[in-house]
Amino acid sequence: MSIRLYVGNLPKESVDRQALHAVFEEFGEEVSTKVIKDRKTGKCRGFAFVTVPTDEMADQVIEKHNGQAFMDTTLKIEKALPREKAKGEKEGSVPTPSPTTKRTASTTKKRQTTTTVSSSSGSVQPDPRWADDLAKLKEMLAAQASNT
Repeated sequence: MSIRLYVGNLPKESVDRQALHAVFEEFGEEVSTKVIKDRKTGKCRGFAFVTVPTDEMADQVIEKHNGQAFMDTTLKIEKALPREKAKGEKEGSVPTPSPTTKRTASTTKKRQTTTTVSSSSGSVQPDPRWADDLAKLKEMLAAQASNT
């Protein structure tokens, strides 16, 4: 079973697949590399994937090359997570983007307005992930109200 590794923090310029492959060539010919490029510009999107044949070899690659310099940047290497299928998606259809993709403003807004209900007091409490931001907003509103 082959293991796919995520290689991040690549320069956002022209990254040659052969140059990246040369970093991993000591692990044998079974290692393959794929640089992910922007369709419009053809430049590297900042990451690539390396596929190795075994889990042990994947651990060796991570141990040896994670944090190594490549084209004036420090590589970040970790085991790639499989893409997840969307709810209701059927077999054979196009998979959804990985969790590392950028979130849209609408999904971010939905998360900011999430609240939880406290069972002990019955009052609505803010989502703890946004409590600090909410406290800052309350302070800003109070300061603005006192200035008028």
